[in-house]
Amino acid sequence: MSSGQARAEELRRLLNRAAHAYYVLDAPEMEDAVYDRLYRELLELETAQPELITSDSPTQRVGGAPADGFQSVEHRIGLLSLDNAFSLEELEAWYARLLKVLDREPGTPLAMVGELKIDGNALALSYEHGLLVRAATRGDGERGEEITANVRTIRTVPKRLLIQHPPAWVEVRGEALIPDATFAAINAEREARGEALFANPRNACAGTLRQLDPRVVAARGLDFFAYTLHLPEDWQPGPDEPPRPTTQAEALEWLQAAGFKVNPNRQLLPDLAAVEAFFSRWDTGRRQLAYATDGVVVKLNDLRLQDTAGFTQKAPRWAIALKYAAEEAPSKLLRLACQVGRTGAVTPVAEFEPVPLAGTSVSRATLHNADRLAELDLHAGDTIVVRKAGEIIPEVVRVLPDLRPAGATRLELPRVCPECGSGLVREEGEAATRCVNSSCPAILRGALRHWVSKGALDVDGLGAKLIEQLVDKRHVKSIADLYGLDAVLLASLERMGAKSAENLVTALAASKAQPWHRQLYGLGIHHVGEVNAKALAKAFASIEALESAARETPEWITGIHGIGMEIAQSLQQWFATPANQQLLEGLKKVGFSLAASPEDLAAADAAGADAAPPLAGQTFVLTGTLPNLSRSQAQALIEAAGGKVSGSVSKKTSYVVAGAEAGSKLSKAEALGVAVLDEAGLQELLEP
Repeated sequence: MSSGQARAEELRRLLNRAAHAYYVLDAPEMEDAVYDRLYRELLELETAQPELITSDSPTQRVGGAPADGFQSVEHRIGLLSLDNAFSLEELEAWYARLLKVLDREPGTPLAMVGELKIDGNALALSYEHGLLVRAATRGDGERGEEITANVRTIRTVPKRLLIQHPPAWVEVRGEALIPDATFAAINAEREARGEALFANPRNACAGTLRQLDPRVVAARGLDFFAYTLHLPEDWQPGPDEPPRPTTQAEALEWLQAAGFKVNPNRQLLPDLAAVEAFFSRWDTGRRQLAYATDGVVVKLNDLRLQDTAGFTQKAPRWAIALKYAAEEAPSKLLRLACQVGRTGAVTPVAEFEPVPLAGTSVSRATLHNADRLAELDLHAGDTIVVRKAGEIIPEVVRVLPDLRPAGATRLELPRVCPECGSGLVREEGEAATRCVNSSCPAILRGALRHWVSKGALDVDGLGAKLIEQLVDKRHVKSIADLYGLDAVLLASLERMGAKSAENLVTALAASKAQPWHRQLYGLGIHHVGEVNAKALAKAFASIEALESAARETPEWITGIHGIGMEIAQSLQQWFATPANQQLLEGLKKVGFSLAASPEDLAAADAAGADAAPPLAGQTFVLTGTLPNLSRSQAQALIEAAGGKVSGSVSKKTSYVVAGAEAGSKLSKAEALGVAVLDEAGLQELLEP
């Protein structure tokens, strides 16, 4: 190592340690003048010898050249959202479900960790051999935007872990935020320059993270709290290093030892009563904090039990966000509007004088359906109380009848569709009131927006405004008509140039190659979301096969894991509607297969060429802790082998797989004579 290289390395070490002490520990250990002198020395060395510059150098915090855009990247480990609870009763219900999943008796105390729910923006940080190599936004949980250059400017994000022998990779999750004082200063500067003000710190943080120029990000002084750690399963720490965490509390300590800023207002909570006390304390204490919080996060402390509890499709079962009561404000009702969705559901919407709530100005709130409208007893000119549910979605909480104008008219849903004038229908047992005219412009607009959306056909360039023009001018009367549009006609519409029109025609043509499950989801069948569409498309290789099953053998549909009778009935009704049959014929005429591609079918045939899955038709119940497999891993293996996993034991159960501390499910299996397996027995069954 040259003398310059050795000195640069020593300077980086000294400066990074000093920055960690100052920004993370809030315990400065170096005079500012000394820091500045060492920083200038390092900068001069790197200027004279650019080959000495490393990604973890303090000189690289200021940000490099502006980026052209952000690349979409796949997360190594997904970022799921948390389920929310808005009352202590909902918290207790979550805890009861958790005990049931873990096969514990009601009321069993479980150690948990309480953390503050920071009102910022979630980030995924990836480290390789101790160096920060990638930072990404949450995105949809599976993919996010890479913003590494911007995150490198955040001083509380270590660019190199303070671990001598780090793992090959480390994944860290945390929250980027802008402290209240910093936010006030940013808005003061923007106001002085005549620029629009940010609505709240969270929006300011989100906008900052997506700046193309990292120097702007560096100037805004973002902060970061780490709260989740993922390590390789086979990694073990070296001597004199933090031990491998086995609990959430230890994971937070590991993160802190590695150089991250971890929120100090966390607490190990022995039982549910302690959780409720923690929440109550911070419901008032949060007002003294230097940053915004909107609740507390409660996590099961034991990481092995977290693994056993597993996940739903959207969130971990072992954690929940307990939100503070929403801020409320009075306002005067201006009018009752109605929206017609793509399924024909007519939703009443209250429009009122704007009020500030949770950092934004609010002037509209959905009233959901006729029942809610009647429950509120809403009259023209009423004074209403509005809040943001979960501090996101505006809602009308109640009416103040004492302030009602004399002779005010009671408000009700109209009897005819506000879009097409057809009579509205409310079927028995349904909350929604619907327009059943399949030619209704509102239904068509909604269907088109859904068809071209990201999760469906993903047609770039066909936004809501353009769809509105196409429908209003009657250029498009069904989804299939989109594929008869030409560039000349499109270019004649408002805000459409010749190039944009050509690009849209190309995008529409390319969308015909989207996979079968996206086509199925795009049809907008009630209850068939993205996840269910994938499961159905995997089981039925074409629209004809799915229709045949829906009409003749619905039990084949309900036999798919996660698909219930509600979806089977919805499919039956959809295929029985003449307008939907016409839509399918129209899509086939313009080139849609509505079926799996030959490549997908070949792959499926190759995968299933040998024989039926070894566990086909068999139902399993998991209980206790297995020695090597988590519950979610065991469930995945069983389902991959054609079996089903149930949460309760019955006479129809094929096997109960029992591990350590098995509870009442094991006793019930023995009473019913259901076969009981250990993990080794399960592995034997899994062998083809």
